[in-house]
Amino acid sequence: MPASDAPRFLQLHRPDTEALRTELTEGLLATPARAEPKFFYDRLGSCLFDAITELGEYYPTRTEAGIFDAGIADMARVLPPAAVLIDLGAGNCAKAARLFAPLQVGAYVAVDISVDFLRHTLAALQQRHPALPMLGLGLDFSQTLALPDAAQEWLATQHRAQAPRCVFYPGSSIGNFTPERALALLRQAHALCRAGGPGGGLLIGVDQVKDHGVLQAAYDDALGVTAAFNRNLLLHVNALLGSDFAPARWRHVAFYNSAESRIEMHLESDGAQTVRWPGGERRFVAGERLHTENSYKWTPERFRSLLTAAGFGPATHWSDPRGWFSVFWAPV
Repeated sequence: MPASDAPRFLQLHRPDTEALRTELTEGLLATPARAEPKFFYDRLGSCLFDAITELGEYYPTRTEAGIFDAGIADMARVLPPAAVLIDLGAGNCAKAARLFAPLQVGAYVAVDISVDFLRHTLAALQQRHPALPMLGLGLDFSQTLALPDAAQEWLATQHRAQAPRCVFYPGSSIGNFTPERALALLRQAHALCRAGGPGGGLLIGVDQVKDHGVLQAAYDDALGVTAAFNRNLLLHVNALLGSDFAPARWRHVAFYNSAESRIEMHLESDGAQTVRWPGGERRFVAGERLHTENSYKWTPERFRSLLTAAGFGPATHWSDPRGWFSVFWAPV
C-alpha cells in the first residue's frame, strides 16, 4: 500500500517533569554523582552526536558502514524480505535508509527519545521514499521496548501486522547498558520480533575490545566535539531540573576501564563549586566527577553468549578486516 505524503508519528515519550526531576536529583546526590546517557539527547545533543560520527577518531560509524557495504548481499540472503524494520535510536535515520532497497524493507518504524529531531528527520525521509510506509515512535525504549496498540493498528492498515520484524540496533549503542541491562533489553527485542511473522530477528552493531589508544581517541577527539557533546548534557539538565551548572567549569574526561571492559565518560569539576536547583544543591570539590556514560566493549564470543541467553537462535556475524567492530544477525 503506498504511504501517505507524511509519515505517521506517535509521541509516547512525554516527559514526566516530576519523574525526571526525581531521577536527576537522585543521580546528582549519589556518590559518585551520575546522569544517564539519555540526557545527552536534546536537539543540540543529537546534532552534536551526528558531528561526532564524522570525526576521524570516531571509527564505529564508518567501520560499521564498511561492514554493511561489504556484507549487504550476504545479509539480504539471511534476513527476511518485506520485513518491518524497527530502528532503535533512529537519530537521523541514515543507517536504516541505506538498507531499504537491498533488504526490500516492507515498512519502517523509527524509534527515538529525541522527539522533535526524529519528527523533522522522518518527514524529510518520507519525501525521499514516498512509497515506503513509515511510522515514528517518540519512545524511551530503554525503559520498555514494545509496540503500542496504535502502532500495531498502523501495521495492520499497511498489511504488515504479521510480517516478519527486524529490530535494527546499530552503532554499538547496546554498549551504553551494563551487561545485565543489555540482556534485559535483548530479551524484550526477542519478544518484539516473535510478535510478528516467522523469520524475524535482531540486526545489531557491537563494538569490539581493541587497542586502548584507539578507544581513548574515539571518545576524546582533538577538536573537542565529544567534549562539547558531554558538556551539553549540563545545559539539558539545567533546562529539565532548573539547575545552574556552568559548563565552562567542567572538563571532559574519557578513559578505558579494563576491569569492566568499558569506556567511561565523566565531567570533572575545575574547582570547588555548588550546583543548585529548586529544592536542592550539591557541593562538588575540585576534581570531583559526574559520571555521564559507559560504553561496554565486547568480544564476539561473549556477545554470542548474550544473544543466546536472550533467547535468540544461532547468530550470523560479520566483521571488518581489523576485527574492530561486529554486526550480528540473530534470528528468533
